Amino acid sequence: MGRPKMLLPVGGHPLLQHVVDAGVEAGLRPLAVVLGAGAAEVAVALRLPPGAAIVRCPDWAEGQSASLRAGLTAAPPDAGAAVILLGDQPEVRPEAVRALLEARRLRGAPAARAAYRGRPGHPVLLGRETWPALMRLRGDAGARGPLAALPGGVELVEVGGDPPADVDTPEDYARLLERTGASPAQS
Repeated sequence: MGRPKMLLPVGGHPLLQHVVDAGVEAGLRPLAVVLGAGAAEVAVALRLPPGAAIVRCPDWAEGQSASLRAGLTAAPPDAGAAVILLGDQPEVRPEAVRALLEARRLRGAPAARAAYRGRPGHPVLLGRETWPALMRLRGDAGARGPLAALPGGVELVEVGGDPPADVDTPEDYARLLERTGASPAQS
């Protein structure tokens, strides 16, 4: 794609800004934005709310586990859970985040995952009790393995609609622009 994918313009804003805005709208406080490749360039392009922080992940090339560890390490000591939003899913909906937070509040789920017509997707809520196992992850592994070992598993929280699509290729980006009706430069 030639530049950090997090900077791809969608409706006049960087792709990652849409994810940040969804987290803010959902009420996530504090908000840690974990950046790897192109971190300096991406950081200056974002509008962050007060209390939000850029967390640099120096070993980003290791894969997903490095970003997850960086984000969890940045959480305040009194945080009971963390919601993981993927930076390449600009269509994540604030109501999906709020549904996970509500599941945690009502049922104390150690981990909860958004479901779309029964299919698991993102975002994912990780209770602090899951963090020790997640901090031991290495390589391009996400939380799926350790979470599968939880007694009772991961609570699926039906949020309806379609899951947020990943933007991994130029074709994905073109589909996103077509689906949303946004032009790259639109304000």
